[in-house]
Amino acid sequence: MIYTDGSEVMVDGVLLPGLFKSLEVTTAAEIEEQEVEGSTAKPKQATGYEDAKISVELILLDDADGMTKESKLEVIQNFFRQPGQEIPAVHTIVNEHTARRNISQVLFKQMVSKTTNANDQLSVTMEFWEYIPMTISVTSAQKAGETNYAADGAGSGSGNLNKDYEKYLENRGQAPKQKDKTAKTPAKDNRRPYVK
Repeated sequence: MIYTDGSEVMVDGVLLPGLFKSLEVTTAAEIEEQEVEGSTAKPKQATGYEDAKISVELILLDDADGMTKESKLEVIQNFFRQPGQEIPAVHTIVNEHTARRNISQVLFKQMVSKTTNANDQLSVTMEFWEYIPMTISVTSAQKAGETNYAADGAGSGSGNLNKDYEKYLENRGQAPKQKDKTAKTPAKDNRRPYVK
């Protein structure tokens, strides 16, 4: 969970060290320009909406209790990516501003830290992208060269088969038995080999 108010930012129940400076939310529509042969004008086609981007800026200062701005930066870095972490985590964001923009879940996309000529502070900007879970249904993969008889209605016992064809499949008998495979064939080659 990410929680922000006028002076604090909280991620997953831990208060991020630093002074809250700003929170910015950016959303945009997806619009494609179409090429029309013989025309300089490019008609535009709306295709949807991009995911929202949330930018949070913090100022890090040395504390009187001994926590340095560098150690605070390390705490924030571990929220972005812990040692050994391979995939970004999904966080719940709790903030009146983002709630009014219909954003509840985010991914920690980017973190920028900056040192300025004011040596007593560090600036950290965290970028979050809106996370919208997508449900993907999985079907078993068909092997190369394999025919899916159930899908085209040709499988044995399928409810899509003609009744006469089902009856034929049940009563078609068996293939004839093969004779001894070691028996010699009656075919002979009487031609003489070619000699120069």
